[in-house]
Amino acid sequence: MRIKRLLGALGALGVLVAAGSAFGEDTRQLVTMPAPAQAALRQEMLGNLLAINEVTTLLAEGKLAEAGQLAEEKLGIASMGKHRTQPLEARPGAHMPAAMHEIGMAGHRAASDFARAAAAGDREQALARLPGLTAGCVACHHAYRLH
Repeated sequence: MRIKRLLGALGALGVLVAAGSAFGEDTRQLVTMPAPAQAALRQEMLGNLLAINEVTTLLAEGKLAEAGQLAEEKLGIASMGKHRTQPLEARPGAHMPAAMHEIGMAGHRAASDFARAAAAGDREQALARLPGLTAGCVACHHAYRLH
């Protein structure tokens, strides 16, 4: 049942994206940041996609503890601060609007919530929290753009 709801939500999102493209206007807020920060953000987002794929694969294989550990290390609160040693122009968070930054922080918290449930071996809670791994991604990409 949850999968059907998730697929329905993804289908609705696809319709919204297609409708926006058909009208030719992108109403998302443009976020400007220096090129090094953009590059760092893109790398991080690509890494997040890979991590989400790995986490869902592990979950499907019944490897809850491994899925939880990976989620925390790559997506959760433990993964924050990757860019703190970089110069300011290479730190994406420093150039984000406050609401965009909060979406990212909420995503890290959601990943840690998932990780705790998975690490505890609670499959039902892990599955219930799984959509939280992508909800922040969807919200941010729906509201903001870099170009």
